[in-house]
Order: sequence, then structure tokens, then C-alpha cells
Amino acid sequence: MPTTVPPSLRPGDQVAIVCPARKASHEELNAAVATLESWGLRVVLGASTNVAHHQFGGEDEIRRQDFQQQLDNPEIRAILCARGGYGTTRIIDGIDFSRFGEAPKWIAGFSDITTLNCHLLRLGHQSIHGVMPLLFHVEGGEDSLESLRRALFGEAISYAAPAHPLNQPGTATGELVGGNLSILQTLTGTQSDVSTAGRILFLEDIDEYLYAIDRMMVHLDRTGKLAGLAGLVVGHFTNPQDNAVPYGQTPQEIIDHYAGRYNFPVAYDFPVGHEPQNQALIVGREARLTVDASGTRLEYI
Repeated sequence: MPTTVPPSLRPGDQVAIVCPARKASHEELNAAVATLESWGLRVVLGASTNVAHHQFGGEDEIRRQDFQQQLDNPEIRAILCARGGYGTTRIIDGIDFSRFGEAPKWIAGFSDITTLNCHLLRLGHQSIHGVMPLLFHVEGGEDSLESLRRALFGEAISYAAPAHPLNQPGTATGELVGGNLSILQTLTGTQSDVSTAGRILFLEDIDEYLYAIDRMMVHLDRTGKLAGLAGLVVGHFTNPQDNAVPYGQTPQEIIDHYAGRYNFPVAYDFPVGHEPQNQALIVGREARLTVDASGTRLEYI
């Protein structure tokens, strides 16, 4: 069945910023609030902002209750996750999406928020994998921020990336699924796990050891999540770590070792992930991926 598309935002709509994972202060969010207001939106800062429990945006119950409140409030038309880090998996099983299912709204974020992107897709709803308020004004990220605005307001968006020597050419259509590789592995076998069969998978990560990237790709392959793909999009693998004895491959070469076993198109160096170029992708939206000698194009159908 096709996934549910939340209503596009319009000027005057109210949106909430929450911290389902790591903490963020009001001072850190002020610039993002001003940007959202410049888009014509009214902004509510949830109870999980400007509080802290160690690295988290408050204790688990504070973060869960805040997200639930914004989810159930019909006046809130979109929920923007302030930042990633870690913590969303700790609260996801306590969130009730039944009222959300009756009146879906856009939920946006990336990194640790991949948990929500996947959970919502499993429930049949689209969401946005895109830049978060704490990162709205990273130098060089203007296009990424504009892509988020266009996604939220229902404007047309498409993407292109230059050719890469490891690209596997071809054309594929399918719903977009994916996000942070570490989180995707963590979700395997849980109520937030999603099928990749017939879909276009996109991957990104940050600060991971090279051997760990290989281990996670082995896991994806062994669980069948690569074999049935329509296509694969590889984003940024930022600041990879290595041991004293070098692993000997880049993240892209590691991924190619497994993706090269299959015939689906593969695009590398796509502008998504923990870099200023982090274009908004609509998880659950059907897209067409074209990889050829000129580079990569991704457009929604």
C-alpha cells in the first residue's frame, strides 16, 4: 500500500522543536527559531528543550511525554527534532502513534532520528530525513536548509551528484528508506525495523571505525537487506576512524565490496549525512534513481 503523505505546511502553521535524543538549549536554538519564523511559521519549544539529564534532553520520560504531546496536539503541524546524538531508541516503544495515524504531520531529523524515520515508515507514513535546527546555519549548508523548507512546504525537489568511480550504473524506482547505518543495524528485529525489498536504500554515518562499517555491512547483507534492493545511495561517511593496524579500505570501498555483488544501481558521494550538504530526503516517497556516466540523479515520482 502507498505511504501516507502528511499535509504540506503553510504560512501561519505552528511547528514544534523537541529533543528526543541529545540536549539542546534555547540559546542554541534561537537562530533556527528565527529562520522558521521567517518562513511564516509559529514555533513552540517543547519541554525537552533547554533541560538536561547527562547528555540527554531530559530524562527518558520527559522526552517521551514531550514528543507524545506534540504528536497528539492538532495545532502542531510538524515536529522538528533539534538534534541527534543518542536516545530515540530509548523512548520509541513508549510512544503511541494512534492519534498521529488519524492526522499525520511531518516529522523531520536525521542521524539518531533514523529511528523515527524507520518507525513511521513501518507504520505506513512518510517523514523527512533532513537537517535539524541545531545545524540550520552550518556554513555551506544553505542548500540543505532550503531543501528542508521545500520538503515541508510541498515544493518540488530533485537532486544530482557527480560521477564517482565506484558507481554502478542503472535506473531504479522505489520508495526511499534508510538513514544512519549504525541506527539501521540497531533497529534490526525490533518494532521499528523496516523492509528494504524493492526500495532505494540510502546510508550515511559519522565517527565509525572502518572495521565497524564493514561489520554493519556484513550484517545488512546477512539479514537480506541488500539482496532485494532496487537501488543504493551512499551518502557521507564523515570522519571515519581506524586502528593502529590500518583497515586498508575507505568506507566507500567497504560498501562496494558488498554492493558489488548485486546488479542494482549504486550512487556514491550523494549529498546526505553529517556534512553541510545534507539534502532533505522524504523517507517512504517513491523516487527514481538514475546512475550513469554523467553522475547521479534522484527525483520523486
